[in-house]
Formats: sequence, C-alpha cells, structure tokens
Amino acid sequence: MSSSTPSPNITLYFLQASRSIRVAWLLEELQLPYKNIFYPRENNKAPAAFKKESGNALGKAPVLKDGEAVVVESGAITEYLIEKYDPNRHLLGGSDPLLRNRIRSLIHAAEGTFMPHALAVTYARWNATERMKENGDLQSLEEGLYGNVVRDLEWLDGELEGRKFLAGEGLSAADTLCAFSVQFIFARGLGGHIEPGRFKNADRWLKKCEETESWKRAVEKTGHQL
Repeated sequence: MSSSTPSPNITLYFLQASRSIRVAWLLEELQLPYKNIFYPRENNKAPAAFKKESGNALGKAPVLKDGEAVVVESGAITEYLIEKYDPNRHLLGGSDPLLRNRIRSLIHAAEGTFMPHALAVTYARWNATERMKENGDLQSLEEGLYGNVVRDLEWLDGELEGRKFLAGEGLSAADTLCAFSVQFIFARGLGGHIEPGRFKNADRWLKKCEETESWKRAVEKTGHQL
C-alpha cells in the first residue's frame, strides 16, 4: 500500500472448503491486515452462525467487511480490494489495456465458465436417488456432463502454454480467482477419469500458485482444506 491508500479495517468471514480462499490469498498478496473468522461446514453447508454473523442473508461465502462496507461474491470482493488498495491496479494488468482485458475475462471465467459446468456434476451427484445410482442413470448423466468440464480444461491448458501464470510471468487476479475453480474440479473428479499429465500446463500452473508465499500464508492463517 502507498501512503495515500486508506487504512483497512477488514474482516473476512471464511467458510471451510469454499471460494473464501480466493479472498484470503488476495489479501495476503496485497499484504493487507485482516481478521479471519473461520466456520467449519455442517452437513456440507454453512452453519447458521455464518449467515447471522456475516450479515449475508443468503449465507454464502465469502463475505468481506471493510469498515462499514460489506462486499459479497468473490469476484466483486476482488475488484473492490484491488480498486481500493492496489492504486496501480497491478493485479488487474496495470496500464496495459490488452492485459487488463485478458485478466478481467479470466476473472469472470472462474464463475461464468468453470464453476457452472463443475457444479452441474456436483449437484447431479448430490441429488441422485439410490435408484439412479443403481441402474446406471447417474453414471450416464455424469458422463454427459463431463464433456463441458474437459473442454474448459483444454481451453485453460492452451491459455497457459508458454505462460507461468494466467497473465504471464506474474501473479494476477486471474490466478487468485481461477485456481480454486480448477482445484475443485481436480479434487472432486468432476471431469471424469483424467489420465495423469493430460493437462500438464494446468498442473504446472496450480503447483506454481501453491508455491507462492501469499498462498501459503493464506492457507496457514485460514485453515483452508479442500
């Protein structure tokens, strides 16, 4: 932060195994002090205390409070923090309009491309009846849904060709938003059986992300697990 940047009074309401890690990682990358309030899941959902204490009527994570401001949705929180505390917009591409456009497109791809296709598989698994599991209907449904997820990963792998991070050599908001989406896909097997090494660029990129000091600090401070 520069001397002209306002002093933060930030609280992050952090739900385990959720998009909350995106915001914690960004806060660490921006070197912003923050209070982390951690909530474990109950029956795979946010506990009632999260909804009550965060002030988010939907009970969705993450929620960030900065003084009187309450910001929800990880993409909106990302833009809010960068606009307020990264005056040169370094993590949004700085003064390069083409790079800014690339980063913003990828920011929105995190929720607009990767997660809808991944969650379609997730919700199919969660809501399948025992009969669907036994007669093979769930397997057929999942196999039909895997295609979108795999195509997303193929696109991502191509975008990473010759790049260390999504925007080039340096970490950007594209990485802090997209990494969770791809980690989620791989951790839950939401693209079906993917042979090792098929998405070598994506594998390498995730490893680079998880090797950053800001990621390590975020995981240590929040207790994030996926």
